[in-house]
Amino acid sequence: MKRMACLVLGLLMGIPATVSRAQAPRRPAGQRELTYLDPKDAGIDYQLQGEYVGSAGSAKLAAQVIAMGGGKFTAVFLDGGLPGDGWDGKSRTEVKGNLDGNKADFDSSGWRATIADGALSGTNDHGTSFKLQRTERVSPDEGEKAPAGAVVLFDGTNVDAWQNGKMDARHLIEAGTKTKAKYQDFKLHVEFYLPFKPYARDQERGNSGIYIQDRYEIQVLDTFGHPPEFNGCGATYRQTSPKVNMCYPALRWQTYDIEFQAAKFDDSGKKIHNAVVTVRQNGVIVQDHTELSNKTGAGKPEGATAGPIQLQGHNNPVFFRNIWVIGKTY
Repeated sequence: MKRMACLVLGLLMGIPATVSRAQAPRRPAGQRELTYLDPKDAGIDYQLQGEYVGSAGSAKLAAQVIAMGGGKFTAVFLDGGLPGDGWDGKSRTEVKGNLDGNKADFDSSGWRATIADGALSGTNDHGTSFKLQRTERVSPDEGEKAPAGAVVLFDGTNVDAWQNGKMDARHLIEAGTKTKAKYQDFKLHVEFYLPFKPYARDQERGNSGIYIQDRYEIQVLDTFGHPPEFNGCGATYRQTSPKVNMCYPALRWQTYDIEFQAAKFDDSGKKIHNAVVTVRQNGVIVQDHTELSNKTGAGKPEGATAGPIQLQGHNNPVFFRNIWVIGKTY
């Protein structure tokens, strides 16, 4: 199958400005592969995608608008505000929409709305008018500096702490590497950047993960606008869904702060206590002292030995920066 790719270098407010495309001429596989790494190149669909906040009558209302490729959108309306910022955690209405020039129109489930000039406005299924303004949240933990006693694993100067680590021209480390040091209990800060793959679905949409001890995965994936999922961003992969889905839109820096307590074993090798993990994503706790009953996915079997921290490579251009850890090395 023939492929066409282009690579453009640039810089935008500290966000990776490389554009990477892989588009096959045949459908649907080629569409699924279409990948952007630069907001400036991602087109009108990406410009309309995002988070919107305002009110319907006297009640606060928010929406997460997901670009689905080919000028198709899903707007997810949330009562009370955005996830982690007022949403009641229950209400969730999906409304389908389509691109019309430089705007998008939505008309389903009794809702009618239009995105234009940075606002999403219309009427809900009760006929109440609303107007929501586009907003771009920034993680309160973005750029957090390593405290005293922490070990900097990656600061954009070298990849000395990593096995076969690759740093690109933008001084970002690519997915597909693990630390040379091994760890038991630790605290980890890491910032990640997901590609925009509008036609991709489910696990194809920017898949990576933070693998702890090569055993337990904290999923990294573009599940912006989804309900919390057991294999979505912020999940302990296929074990525990995040308490709230705090995934930002693709092509935005996001943060994980992870506290991990290793599983405990007796002298005979029998596990006597599960591993426990707490994860804060973009400033909000999404896993709160969650027990890991076993390894996740393709992780290595549980054991008493320490293990590395892995930035999982999964055939997706996912990048990381500002990585530091507090914990004893082995």
